[in-house]
Amino acid sequence: MEIKVEVNDIRIDKYLSNNTELSRSKIQKLIKDNKILVNDKIVNNSYKVSIGDIIKILEVNLESHEIKPSNIKLDVVYEDSDLLVINKASGMVVHPAPGNYEDTLVNALVGKYELSNNGERPGIVHRLDKDTSGLMLVAKNDYTHERLAKMIQDKEVERYYLALVSGTFNHETGTIDAPIGRDPKNRELMCVTSLNSKKAITHFKVLKRYPKYTLIECKLETGRTHQIRVHMKYINHPVVNDPLYGKVVSNNDFGQLLHSYKIKFKHPRTGEVLEFMKDPPQEFYKILEEVTKD
Repeated sequence: MEIKVEVNDIRIDKYLSNNTELSRSKIQKLIKDNKILVNDKIVNNSYKVSIGDIIKILEVNLESHEIKPSNIKLDVVYEDSDLLVINKASGMVVHPAPGNYEDTLVNALVGKYELSNNGERPGIVHRLDKDTSGLMLVAKNDYTHERLAKMIQDKEVERYYLALVSGTFNHETGTIDAPIGRDPKNRELMCVTSLNSKKAITHFKVLKRYPKYTLIECKLETGRTHQIRVHMKYINHPVVNDPLYGKVVSNNDFGQLLHSYKIKFKHPRTGEVLEFMKDPPQEFYKILEEVTKD
């Protein structure tokens, strides 16, 4: 695995935990074992990355692993015989991947609930980025999984996010209709591009203005990888504390100020309209207060 660094002055273990599916402890062990190189040189955990650094991660096992239950506490917002609505914590990876096979949302679900059969991602109908917190749907059976997946595809599931972004807006609402694909210069990133891309639409409205920042609500019409983060960067209003597409402004390990706060849909079996809301975690408000206090 090879990564080109896009930011300055962040510890390498923190940078990689924010930008890969590897846990911080796994990264630290790889660094100790000289399995992570920067510009082909051995570094220690305290090394601070710079723009243009090339990080190489050697000998990460890519083989399939058995999913093991983990005793991780979950915030279950709703549950019935067909589905769950989970409030995912920031910092939690959704499904197992190389370097992190035991501390994911899937590991926390397995053993506690009956889940749909979806290979190494049982129950997972859609995902949130590791450092994006908030509401997620989980399917308990294959019927529900298929129905929810089609409902998302047909835009029948309404998903709303809160985001603190850099800069201010002169208007109250807007729509970003710009296709998203892999960044040809850095395959670890996504970008707005016409090459090998997919349609991506994000609607937003201003909730509160600050001198240098704006709190907005985003509604997804499509669900592309990193969609809100990429679209906000595209219009020069990157999400605050985003290590990939914006600027890290906090010294703690909390990632981008992006939270899935509301979800609305018809129950796939009963047709009942369900709507759930969840406030962002305290760290979100703490950083918001910190950067807007001036």
